[in-house]
Amino acid sequence: MAAPICVARIGAAHGVRGEVKLWTFTEDPLAVKRYGPLATKDGARQFEVTHAREAKGHLVATLKGIATREDAERLNGLELYIAREKLPATDEDEYYHADLIGLAAVTPANEPLGRVIAIHNFGAGDIIEIAPLSGATMLLPFTNAVVPSVDLKGGRVVVELPEEIDGEES
Repeated sequence: MAAPICVARIGAAHGVRGEVKLWTFTEDPLAVKRYGPLATKDGARQFEVTHAREAKGHLVATLKGIATREDAERLNGLELYIAREKLPATDEDEYYHADLIGLAAVTPANEPLGRVIAIHNFGAGDIIEIAPLSGATMLLPFTNAVVPSVDLKGGRVVVELPEEIDGEES
């Protein structure tokens, strides 16, 4: 069974009636209401989003059974997960970050470069982070020019290294 996927993180309490700030990691922020109960990574606790409204960069959400500010404050920082199977299928050339983590990174000549360890987005597009066989990790634009091929079944991404990679001198 696939590892659960983190779809949201609970932030600070909002108001006095148990609402929380909720940061979602889904294309549609309100999708967290449609997935059913969200669980902690270990599955020990489940939370149902009963109401959510959009705010600046996050949602303000009501969770079933959380009725006071004190209850809400205890949840700050908790990450919420769903089973991978509950997520909708992706289009061609569209991937869930979790499906890319751990894939082998190879050159177009099939020479090993390392492994994908993360996908980041600092506001200017997706960045793929690759841990090479030795040395510092590489942060590269996750574009068709740099990553021309993703082979989920084959467990690899093809990476066309740019002429120059900005970063620390080796």
